[in-house]
Amino acid sequence: MIVVITSEIPVQNETEIINQMFQEGLDLLHIRKPIMGREEMKSFLDSIDEIFYPQLVLHGYYDLRSDYQISRLHFREADRLTEINRPYIEENILSTSVHDIETYNTLGKEWEYAFISPVFPSISKKGYGENSNVMESIKYRNNQDVKLIALGGINGNNIRTVFENGADGAALLGAVWESDQPLNTFKNLKKSALLY
Repeated sequence: MIVVITSEIPVQNETEIINQMFQEGLDLLHIRKPIMGREEMKSFLDSIDEIFYPQLVLHGYYDLRSDYQISRLHFREADRLTEINRPYIEENILSTSVHDIETYNTLGKEWEYAFISPVFPSISKKGYGENSNVMESIKYRNNQDVKLIALGGINGNNIRTVFENGADGAALLGAVWESDQPLNTFKNLKKSALLY
């Protein structure tokens, strides 16, 4: 599974690129726009082809899910700990984030998948993840109920490594959105992942 997470800041022609990525085989798009207002979010969603709504994942504005027929919701680690996800369990597909394999191994079946990060030094957050041992720790995974999606610093040189280490998918952010050609970068990363 290949997941793309949106840039926090606006990107020129962003939704056009997103529609093209879906046409090229993007599995899921996580919409993480913490500084975006509600009306901006609606405009953003309106610009994405509605046939791709089942592949969108909201990180906020969860109430918009019914207007846009979106059933995938993501909850940060801090939100999971306060159980704000509980009202959404029955009718939605939930994902969350963790930062160590011990926490990942304790996740229940209500989570379809979890991001584990940082597996490599971050591309978008300079200096973050430089001393991480998350990639090595994945071999201690004993939770098979929740898909494990590697996140952090994944690029064309290392994307195959995450699959070789047992991840079920890769989440891309900096490699795509800090590229001069986000669509081509996505296509090349997907091709590299498929070679595994």
